[in-house]
Amino acid sequence: MFYPVAIVVATVFTISWIEAILILPAHLAFKESVKEHTFFHAIERQQQKVAQAFNRFVENVYQPFLHFCLRNRYPTILAGFFILIVVLAYAKSGRLGFEMMPRIESNRAVVYATLPIGTPQSVMEKANQKMIASGLKTMEDFGEEGLNQGYKSKINENEIQVTFYLLDGEIRQTSTSAFNDKWRENLGKIAGAESLVFKKDIGGPGGGKAALTIELSHRDTTQLEAAAQELADVLKSFSIAKDVDDGISTGKRQIDFELLPLGQKLGLTAYEIARQVRYTTYGKEAIREQHGRNEVKIMVRQIENERNSEAIIDDIKIKTPAGGFVRLGDVAKRIEGNAYTQISRREGKRIINVTANVEPERNTPQLIASLDEEFIPKLQQKYPELKISYQGRQAETKESGKSLISSFLLVLAVLYIMLAIPFASYTQPFIIMIAIPFGIVGAFLGHMLLGYSLSMVSILGVVALCGVVVNDTLVLIDYANSMRKEGHKPFEAIILAASRRFRPIFLTTATTFGGLAPMIYESSIQAKFMIPMAISLGYGILFSTIISLILVPAIFMMFEDIKAFVHR
Repeated sequence: MFYPVAIVVATVFTISWIEAILILPAHLAFKESVKEHTFFHAIERQQQKVAQAFNRFVENVYQPFLHFCLRNRYPTILAGFFILIVVLAYAKSGRLGFEMMPRIESNRAVVYATLPIGTPQSVMEKANQKMIASGLKTMEDFGEEGLNQGYKSKINENEIQVTFYLLDGEIRQTSTSAFNDKWRENLGKIAGAESLVFKKDIGGPGGGKAALTIELSHRDTTQLEAAAQELADVLKSFSIAKDVDDGISTGKRQIDFELLPLGQKLGLTAYEIARQVRYTTYGKEAIREQHGRNEVKIMVRQIENERNSEAIIDDIKIKTPAGGFVRLGDVAKRIEGNAYTQISRREGKRIINVTANVEPERNTPQLIASLDEEFIPKLQQKYPELKISYQGRQAETKESGKSLISSFLLVLAVLYIMLAIPFASYTQPFIIMIAIPFGIVGAFLGHMLLGYSLSMVSILGVVALCGVVVNDTLVLIDYANSMRKEGHKPFEAIILAASRRFRPIFLTTATTFGGLAPMIYESSIQAKFMIPMAISLGYGILFSTIISLILVPAIFMMFEDIKAFVHR
């Protein structure tokens, strides 16, 4: 609690940063004032001294610097747009990182192990004990007192889930991510496991789905599975890709039968052969009898030594419609295969999802760029008709991005109309709105400085920023127009407007950022989901204020130059 309060206090004291030069003299003057006047008069004199110091800064520092920028307005404008392009290009390259929703670490470290369907219970129990033992060893490795708050395990058919409960995030020193990394190292591989996934963010809007989901589609199941396996192997070669799952689930082994020409001539059908094979191996219910309070089923089937081996399957006797018996191997071909537990299709084609977690998740765009540039074109060339698309969190991000772009353009249009009507100008709204893209730059720089990656919450903060950053520029341009009406030339008008509006612009920005500071620097888990939005607003306003006081006057003069050129 002390840390956010300290930030607020520090922000308030920096509202007029030039006051630092006069802290000691003002303190001495305050002591002398108390001796001769009342306390309130001393406070008033102190406030006047601070205001005078602020005015001296504007006159002696800001005005000369603004004069220099306006005399060299075109290099100033180029420098501003150079910064804009560099920051946006850096974000576009993926180095800043992007995630759909911020992932908040929970107090639970969970691992899921999926084994083939039909795995014996003894093998499942052995794998379960290995997962628990490696988790307990991880607790010992960290050696943090009270870190382990208990654990539980659950076996559901062919899936094992082991959960370790940790101390609250604000108390413990070990992060859930670090615990999972060490747990993964201690556990190693589980023999026969189809997938092994560690999760640290159970629950919440940012949790649940894998960081990367790649959907493969092909008509040929064999080629599809081969392509999925190759893609999974490539993902495993990336150090940032964890818990890679090729999405291939073979299911139980099964034997299929294909009717031969002889069987067709004898009048047999696939249904009839399947029915008789089932009755022979599994049996057919002949009668049910009541035995006390229980009901007993009596099944008729082949004796055990004639149905417990694949070698004798071909010798099963099949009754023909004519009443005779033939050998199964003579009328049907035996084909070994698998009974898939789940079959997914899109537009009539079989699909497989290859998934992976990315640590840190902010590097997911870089991983996708590497795949698109180096591997995926080769994979599609090797397997014709193979279609590859990004689903899961990537598809959601793309869909949400389209919606936010529409909303952003609508906001810009509404702002332009609202500004164009009172100013009675088509060009001045552009001057006022020029602060918006530079506010976005401030938002991105804030994420870079504080080590956060961009997310949809950050972009929502950017959209909200549009209506806030125009305030400073609006005040500045409106005052410059007033000075023009009083007869001042454009250069003098913008200098006067910037000098006289410097204090309200600066104080508005400082108090706004001070109000957002407690949320930006909050360390509790509950607040982490909203921190990216606060960063976008807070740092966007800070940077746009600098632009409003330096770049906007230069752009104002550029438009005046254009008007003068057109009139000439």
